[in-house]
Amino acid sequence: MSSRQLRGVIFDMDGVLVDSHAVHRKAWRRFFQTLGRHVPESELDFILDGRKRGDILRHFLGNCPDPELEEFGKRKGCIFREMQLAVAPVPGVVRLVRELHHSGAALALATSASRSRARSTLVELGLQNCFPVVVTGEDVLLGKPDAAVYRLACNRIGIEPERLLAVEDAISGVRAAVAAGLRCVGVALHETPENLTTAGAVHVVRDFETISLHDLEGILRRRVDPISHQSAAAGNG
Repeated sequence: MSSRQLRGVIFDMDGVLVDSHAVHRKAWRRFFQTLGRHVPESELDFILDGRKRGDILRHFLGNCPDPELEEFGKRKGCIFREMQLAVAPVPGVVRLVRELHHSGAALALATSASRSRARSTLVELGLQNCFPVVVTGEDVLLGKPDAAVYRLACNRIGIEPERLLAVEDAISGVRAAVAAGLRCVGVALHETPENLTTAGAVHVVRDFETISLHDLEGILRRRVDPISHQSAAAGNG
């Protein structure tokens, strides 16, 4: 394990680059109201687990025809864009991404969001030049927790998974990254450190305020066993 060298990092977007979950929840609630559907708050947790928009729509509305799903997706997207000014970057992430970029680390985005929203989010953060590889829900058939989005990101970045880290905030996202052969850092903004660790995260942070490139290199290199795996979350929540 000590011979591992960090070559790059693959970031999720919602809940990792931007703290957008509260706005997404509000947008989905308003969208369902336009359909006359009441969805309990506890069931809305499903939308925050890194899934593709089509999978979310099918979960709540059943097997709608594709044209109807596309139209519903556009309507929800419009509602979200009306609220998007309330979305802020996760503390410390812009600094960390720029530090990684300047160090020469390869960076990729692996998100279940649409290509247009992924690109616009990077532009708003001023990070569009830091991510030469952007893989979205439109690029894969199956969404997280399937590993496809991370496998494709690794393929496009051209680096073996053993030399990369993934950064995720959702249980399904952590599972997708691990299934693709990546070590994963969990971000416990809206999920518990224990749940992220159980899903497979080898280290958990609250945000990126105190995380550096050196820290990420250490996370990749260190030996992981069941004891240290469990303690990774406990000490950083």
